Parts: sequence; structure tokens; C-alpha cells
Amino acid sequence: MRRLAARRATTLIATACFGVAGATSALAGSAAQPGQTIGLPVGAQLPVGLYFVNLSSFGVRGTDPRASTSNPNLPTLAWATPWPVLGARLQLFFTQPVVAASSRGAPYQSGIGQQLLAGQLAWDLGGDVGVSYLFGGYLPIDTRFLTQEASFTHRFAASYTGHGFNLTANLLYGTFVNARSPDGVLYPDYLNLDLTATRKFGKFEVGPVAFGSTDLPTNVAGYRRQGQFAVGGLVGYNFGPVNLQAYVTRDVIQRNYGGTETRGWLRAIVPIFQDKADVAPDRTLVTREQND
Repeated sequence: MRRLAARRATTLIATACFGVAGATSALAGSAAQPGQTIGLPVGAQLPVGLYFVNLSSFGVRGTDPRASTSNPNLPTLAWATPWPVLGARLQLFFTQPVVAASSRGAPYQSGIGQQLLAGQLAWDLGGDVGVSYLFGGYLPIDTRFLTQEASFTHRFAASYTGHGFNLTANLLYGTFVNARSPDGVLYPDYLNLDLTATRKFGKFEVGPVAFGSTDLPTNVAGYRRQGQFAVGGLVGYNFGPVNLQAYVTRDVIQRNYGGTETRGWLRAIVPIFQDKADVAPDRTLVTREQND
């Protein structure tokens, strides 16, 4: 336990900072960054096409004696295929994160995080309601200040996207292939919940957002489970070829993170190719042309 405590002291910055990238430390079970899917109607079908999405965030956590900061970047390729599977649309995702972080005022470390490969089935239930299930895997990596062990992610989402609204809940459940790394770092399983309630006004999008995360129980004596719940607000604008979203979140509750975090987020969504016949003009996400 002394070894685990020492590693906790040196790797705090990675906790709850790094996302679809699969980058966390022994202090946090989440291989998916809590809050990373805020603003996306992930329960709905994407229009058939290929998309580039990048989410960059910068967070400051009030740890003692100095604050800890982190800047994960999550570039993602998303392919909404035209292929139906079990009545759903098959959608495929690849993410290669790049992360920089400083723990309690220490010099910054930077490196690449775990690649994510994932497939999603998205069902259109009618009435602008959609649900989806995503299954994916984070590949092992040797970047020392990030999560190294392989893991699986299951994501269950529901979205309402009618009348310019994006009302979405996305539950993320993650399990690690190995509960400990070869050098003894503990990786507990985790649950994350990302919540979005925005509405479009012309090309603008605004509304409240929130997210929560928690480690799941382990059989390791003395391990202090971590958790948090954060709230904030989102503003977006669709420029046509590029859709931008910005949001700010602040912890209102945290457990065993060493302090509350304030984080700013910026997402860019760029359609590389899109089947225009499949584009709904009032959808909140990725359309090149808007008929508002």
C-alpha cells in the first residue's frame, strides 16, 4: 500500500482528466474522460458520412500545495455507415489522444494516450427519439503518466433531437482487462454519466450540461474510491462547414480527487463527406447546411 500511495502522490494529475483517449492514472478508473460526450446527441443516428471531431479541454484542479492542470486533445474519426445491423445504423469510431499535464505545479509531461476503436449501433425510434449502444476497446500503451492497461467500454445513450433540442443522457461503463498493471497500479472499473439539455436558436446552440463519474468497488483494502459531479453551460455556433461548441464545467461534489476542478472545453465538428439526402436540417450536430 505504501507503493500505491506514493504513486498516487505523483500521478494525481491524470485523474478524471483524460478521455476517449483512455488516459487516466491509478487514482481514477475511468479510461473515458468524464464529460467528453457532453453536447453530442450520441443516442441519435449520424447522417451517413465521414466526420472529423476534435475535443480539447483545459482543466485546473485545486490540489495542495499547488494546482494540477491538464490539456487532453481527443481527435476522432467517425464513420456513419449506410449499413443496417439489427435495425440500427452501424457507426464506427477511432480516437488517438494527445495529452499534456502538470501535477501540483510539477513540470509538464506530454504524450499520446490509448487509442480507442469502437463500433456503435444507433436506432431511430421515431418522434425524434434515438437510442444507441457503443462497444469499444482502449489499446494498451507505454506512456508512463497515463493509463497503460487495455480496457473495454460500453456506452448506452438516449437522445431527443426534435424542434432544435438536444436532450441526451449517455451512461459509460468501463472494465479493465487486468485490474493491476505489471508495476502494481490499480485500475478499478468505472461508471460515467454525461448529460446535455441544449436548444438551437438559428445557428446558435445554448443550454445547461452536467456529468458525473465514480470508481466501482474493488477488493483492495484501503483504496479510496473517487467520484465527482460537475455542472456547467454550453454555447455552440454552426458556421456551415464547421460546427463549434464550447462549454465550461465546475465540480460541485468531489471525492478523493484532492480538490475541485474547473474545466473549459472546445469541440470542432467537420463533415469530410456527407450523404446530403440523409441530412435532417434541424439536427443539432453535424450538418453542412442549415435551413433554420
